[in-house]
This record gives sequence, structure tokens and C-alpha cells, in this order.
Amino acid sequence: MAPDVSIVSAAETYDVVEIINRGIAYAIIIAGFLSVAFIFFGGISFILSGGQEDKIKQAVSTIRYAIIGLVVTILSVVIVGTVGRAMGLDIIKYINFGDIIDTITGITDNSNSSDSLD
Repeated sequence: MAPDVSIVSAAETYDVVEIINRGIAYAIIIAGFLSVAFIFFGGISFILSGGQEDKIKQAVSTIRYAIIGLVVTILSVVIVGTVGRAMGLDIIKYINFGDIIDTITGITDNSNSSDSLD
């Protein structure tokens, strides 16, 4: 299939390889985004801890685990890309934030048009 095909149209045509490629790519992007969000959340918790030891430990723990999650996400991109190339899947080309936004927009457009038909 063409690389500009959305996951919705791939699902409609039952292209399993395309669905797997995009699903893994989206999962990696979401995991990376959540890791960065938790780093910020831990930083804000640390700032707002007010010197309370238990809150500081909890904030440092949140930051530590978020950084570990980010490292695991980066390593997963490398591992999934290597294994994917060995299996004939080109997953790395789908890790594009603009492509995900286009897919979400396409899904919402499809759901809005189906709602207007009712």
C-alpha cells in the first residue's frame, strides 16, 4: 500500500501489514509522549512539594520512572525498526506526528459525517 494511506482506510481494506505498522508506530509515539508528560508532572510535583520529604521522594520516583520509560521507548524504536526491517515491515516511516494528527482528523471527520446521516 502507499505510505499516505491512513490506518482507517487500511482497516477498511483489511491490509493487516499496514494496520500492524501504524499500530506499533502510534503506540511508540503515545508512550514517548506520556513519558515526557510524566517527567513534567514529576518536575511540577517536585517544585510544589514544599520541602516535605515524602512528596519529594514521590516526585523523584515519578521522574526516575518516566525517564526509564522514555529510554525504553527510544530503545523500542531501534528494536522494532530492526526487527521490522528483518520481517519486511517499515515501521519507522510511520512515526510521524503529522500523520497521526491527519489520522485523528480523518477519524473525527468520518464520525461526524456518519452522525449527520442519522
